[in-house]
Amino acid sequence: MKWFDYMERYDYEQLLLCQDKNSGLKAIIAIHDTTLGPALGGVRMWNYASEEEAIIDALRLARGMTYKAAAAGLNLGGGKTVIIGDPRKDKNEAMFRALGRFIQGLNGRYITAEDVGTTEEDMDIIHQETRYVTGVSPAFGSSGNPSPVTAYGVYRGMKAAAKIAFGSDSLEGRTVAVQGVGSVAYHLCKHLHEEGARLIVTDIVRENVERAVRDFGAESVDPDKIYDVECDIFSPCALGAIINDETLPRLKCRVVAGSANNQLKEERHGDRLEELGIIYVPDYVINAGGLINVADELLGYNRERAMKKVETIYDNVLKVFEIAKRDGIPSYKAADRMAEERIQSMARSRSTFLQNERHVLNMV
Repeated sequence: MKWFDYMERYDYEQLLLCQDKNSGLKAIIAIHDTTLGPALGGVRMWNYASEEEAIIDALRLARGMTYKAAAAGLNLGGGKTVIIGDPRKDKNEAMFRALGRFIQGLNGRYITAEDVGTTEEDMDIIHQETRYVTGVSPAFGSSGNPSPVTAYGVYRGMKAAAKIAFGSDSLEGRTVAVQGVGSVAYHLCKHLHEEGARLIVTDIVRENVERAVRDFGAESVDPDKIYDVECDIFSPCALGAIINDETLPRLKCRVVAGSANNQLKEERHGDRLEELGIIYVPDYVINAGGLINVADELLGYNRERAMKKVETIYDNVLKVFEIAKRDGIPSYKAADRMAEERIQSMARSRSTFLQNERHVLNMV
């Protein structure tokens, strides 16, 4: 892989390889764009098959965070950290403290949080070395685990999608097939159950399925069968790339709306959803609740203010489909356009400011 060519193609700003021999840390920090503000994105720990796979994942996720922050109306850019390793057995305190020192060295260009494979406790360790971390324990004046807030944002976005698809945002009596019932999806199921939705769930972790069946009266299916379920809404809440050539012909839903990142394996799969008449809610628009929540910590966390901002995901989803209708494009392109227009507007504003400043200096 020619990394500078890749970075130039998608306009990345910075890529850092971080290692600490004593702790076993092998991490990649990717910063995509800081036009709107410092890059914010979590630490993902995963047992990657290769270093190249880890770097590509960090870059891809960082770019996604740029778009997520812009679409959510936040004054933040996009970044991401990935750690190569098994989160179940390779973690240690020294590893996260070393990562904290690397983050501190960026002097605020990048702010981190938890993500797949990391926890609030891991962020507390990073916090010992840097103040540029969110999602730490409430004891430190933070918001804690962002999963429930992410789930609430997905729930609000799902209601907006229902309004577009069915003419009403009520989810009572709607069948929702949920793929993956981890922390975010469990709380999503709670909201759906309380509104009277019928739930069909699956997960590779049997205990997660059993909990959803027990607590919400959900039906369960084997992981590979979830694509064949007849439902109103298919909600991908596991890992990405699940909308692909194999799964698309099997979907029997009117809406795709879930918390998973990078749900489309390729952009053309978003085009295909449009052709099939399936309402696709772009993932980084609907799952921005956790980011909105931890971003509020930068102001001095106020839960009421954060939740009020999360409520706007409903309006953001409607806006995406307004742009899609206006410009005659699929929803995934409309979401990109909404985010890019905000970034470009800020870039133009900064350019004009700098030009004016230089003009004033030349007159002095």
